[in-house]
Amino acid sequence: MMRSREYGVAMLGGRSWESWIAEYSESHQHPLNRLTHTFGIPIIILSLPVLVATLVWHRLLWVGVGLFCFGWLLQFVGHAIEGKPPEFLKDWRFLLVGSRWWAAKMRGKA
Repeated sequence: MMRSREYGVAMLGGRSWESWIAEYSESHQHPLNRLTHTFGIPIIILSLPVLVATLVWHRLLWVGVGLFCFGWLLQFVGHAIEGKPPEFLKDWRFLLVGSRWWAAKMRGKA
């Protein structure tokens, strides 16, 4: 049975998080694209627990859907400005890298 660390390394294709973040950063160079991602990523992340909360509080559904859609709209506007497609279209794992890139950016590392 694969241990969790081994699974994590296998899931990342034998690459480090830093390597994934560096590649993600390369396709996010335009200042407006970086700005839209700076706001879009945390909005999407915020939408996820809101959507889960709709299981109990059904009135939150449109709040969660609105946040989710607005966050993705910001992402796609940024990519239109950058002139490059989103990285997750070439590898789904970039869906996970975005939040790590955002955290690194907030720490001044990306």
